[in-house]
Amino acid sequence: MQRVRRPSPQTAAVLRALAVDPAQWRYGYELGQEVGLKAGSLYPILIRLSDRGLLEASWETDPPHGRPPRHLYRLTGAGVTAAADLEPLAAPAPPARPARTELRAAW
Repeated sequence: MQRVRRPSPQTAAVLRALAVDPAQWRYGYELGQEVGLKAGSLYPILIRLSDRGLLEASWETDPPHGRPPRHLYRLTGAGVTAAADLEPLAAPAPPARPARTELRAAW
């Protein structure tokens, strides 16, 4: 019996970003900028999604002169389905209370 777990908010954000145009190849830096994740969080998510068959990964075939090829990602059919199955975005959290800047009198 396989256990089904909901993806983390970070994984869900990556899936949603890729689902905007599932046929388009995207590279990691661009995705990280879009979803607000740094490389140390983003790339393990991309690798995990790829290992689970939700992402297709490929190397850029014709990089500009002087730049190494980038690793590109896009959703597979199963990835499109997984992205569609995600719960809608939750309502944003209410803003935090502002910090008190005044000093209170001591007893």
